[in-house]
Amino acid sequence: MSWYSFFRMVSKVVAWRLVRLEVAGKAHVPRKGPFLLIVNHLSFLDPILVAVACPRRVHALAKSTQFASGRFYAWFLPRVHAIPTRRYKVDPQVVRTVLRLLEAGEGVCIYPEGERSWDGTPLPLRRGSVRLLLKAGVPVVPCGISGSFEAKPRWSPSRHRGRVSLRFGEPIEFGVHDTRAEREEAFDAAAERIASSLARLSESPDAGAGGTGRPVSAP
Repeated sequence: MSWYSFFRMVSKVVAWRLVRLEVAGKAHVPRKGPFLLIVNHLSFLDPILVAVACPRRVHALAKSTQFASGRFYAWFLPRVHAIPTRRYKVDPQVVRTVLRLLEAGEGVCIYPEGERSWDGTPLPLRRGSVRLLLKAGVPVVPCGISGSFEAKPRWSPSRHRGRVSLRFGEPIEFGVHDTRAEREEAFDAAAERIASSLARLSESPDAGAGGTGRPVSAP
């Protein structure tokens, strides 16, 4: 058994104990070939829930400080295919790593907001995340989470065992944009489409329709 398979098995137990998880749209995740999974970020529970719900292995971007937060994390995170990235900076090495994995037919998970929400509302999309999607030219699967903020807010040490919904949307094809000029030309439309997809999929099943857009921040 691989370490990722072990992590997924343990995550199922953790998720069962912490939340009542509802998953929809698994069929939208490609059975083979490269893809990017983009997920809104509300809680530290999100990577655990994604590992449980996603039918394929994904290499997830994680802030580099997590790798330096103790011996266990430094040992464990690489074994579950986490990719260290510097927050608020475009890291060329991370871009190369992601593109190499996609060329090998792997799936990569990105949280395009770059960090967890403090109050449960969507954060601006990072420009570097949008540019990476355009540069990669592979199917982009949007995934919306709702309820994980209420289960474990960023600012709270306590947890609440509530319902969490995780929904995969239909893959988005942006095409290949090899040059910087091409990516800049396609940027606004791509950012709007990503934002609207995440807003729709992360809407609570008990709530009405909400807004579709959000600002974009640097880098």
